[in-house]
Amino acid sequence: MLTAKQHQLLLFIRDRLAETGVSPSFDEMKDALGLKSKSGVHRLINALEERGFIRRMANRARALEIIRLPEGQAASQPAGSGSNVVSPDFGAKSAPAPANDDHSVEIPLHGRIAAGTPIEALENRDSFVTVPMGMMGRGNCYALEVSGDSMVEMGILDGDTVIIESCDTARDGEVVVALVDREEATLKTLKRDGRNVALIPANRDYNTQTYDAGRVQVQGRLVGLLRQYH
Repeated sequence: MLTAKQHQLLLFIRDRLAETGVSPSFDEMKDALGLKSKSGVHRLINALEERGFIRRMANRARALEIIRLPEGQAASQPAGSGSNVVSPDFGAKSAPAPANDDHSVEIPLHGRIAAGTPIEALENRDSFVTVPMGMMGRGNCYALEVSGDSMVEMGILDGDTVIIESCDTARDGEVVVALVDREEATLKTLKRDGRNVALIPANRDYNTQTYDAGRVQVQGRLVGLLRQYH
């Protein structure tokens, strides 16, 4: 699942390629999405490329190729409709429900969290996961499914389920759910650097993301991990 801006940009590129055969410039993409700077476009392009939706063609300026569209996206759907994109909601404030035994509890499963490029976390009020009591943090907890591979060197793999303790602060070195610009969520190691916050991946193929501290909100910290073997 893409964020609203990623989805909007992907469809804008698709429509421009269909109309002119040439991908839009960064200035055109910035204006179309109402962004203040081209740095935001760079971040969105990197996100789409890393998630396999577009490809940049080497040694050619303004050369982008659409590889695929979001699942269920009709080829004729107008850019910017974004009907299948839901805003993030980490309202996991309710106490965990008891499971069928005294050693486990059920906690809400709030969708997918990117362990690569930031992605929206989707709330699903009807989904729960059963976890051992010993894996719970001291506060209220919720679960997220990991999407991406940027935390693999810490043993957090694509498809894993992470257990997150709700909190709004964290210590340097903790793995956190961070909400960037109030719309995109990511799972990274947190480190403060003066007035900035660094979100550090555990994969040498990914770069550290650094933001002004005011752009990042901690939504919880990692306290456990579940994995299914098929």
